[in-house]
Amino acid sequence: MKYRKGEAMRRNGVTVLISVLCVLVFTLFDVNSQTKKGTTSKRKPATAAPTPTPEPPIRGPNTKEGASQATKAAKVFNEIMGTPDKGIPNDLLNKAECVLVFPNVIKGGFIVGGQGGRGVASCRTPSGWSAPAYFEIKGGSVGLQIGGQSTDFVLLVMNESGMRSLLSDKFELGGEASVAAGPVGRSTAASTDVKMDAQMLSYSRSKGLFGGISLKGSVISPEKSDMEGTYGKGIKAETILAASKTRAPAEVQVFPNALAQYSTRTASR
Repeated sequence: MKYRKGEAMRRNGVTVLISVLCVLVFTLFDVNSQTKKGTTSKRKPATAAPTPTPEPPIRGPNTKEGASQATKAAKVFNEIMGTPDKGIPNDLLNKAECVLVFPNVIKGGFIVGGQGGRGVASCRTPSGWSAPAYFEIKGGSVGLQIGGQSTDFVLLVMNESGMRSLLSDKFELGGEASVAAGPVGRSTAASTDVKMDAQMLSYSRSKGLFGGISLKGSVISPEKSDMEGTYGKGIKAETILAASKTRAPAEVQVFPNALAQYSTRTASR
């Protein structure tokens, strides 16, 4: 009898202990859940990364001449690249860091440095071709025997050294910047006479004929009037050639847009 009574008490004690443990476990679980819920509710919602502020546009008081030069240069480049068998090889264009086009240069004006020697340049940037900068080309006989015939000139700047020359106040082709006649055709693979170490490769188009030409002795420098009219006083070619084309007036973006049709590589810097 005493044994049964003691056994019953032990069973009751175990039952009570189990009940207490269950209550404690449930309580701890409930407290933990409430804590997590509170922590979650206090968390700040994730915010999207701020959108970079676009750089301000650069615009001068009179873009008429700048727009005219950019349009002429774009037309010349499109016409040259429109005949792949006789144009600038695509693989060579893809290697170029900058492109300069001098449309409708007249021999007489070229020799004496007249207004016939104005042109446009654009360089690669991380976002594509840069805003167009304006240059003039003077001096050098260039071996042309064309009388008053107008000639288009195209220069490819092939490396960083050539770019440094382009960004200087002025430079002489064959002097501060090495230059060689560029090859024509669909590819440079078949060409054995290209100076691949030249800083610049030059081309000319006259009477519908396009080919490489040496421009040694010619001096290239920024064209002040077109630069100031398009972008304002004090704006340097170095600033423009490092700026995205979207910072330039819309009417002059025709030139970098033309380049982008044939080469989309961006600068890595």
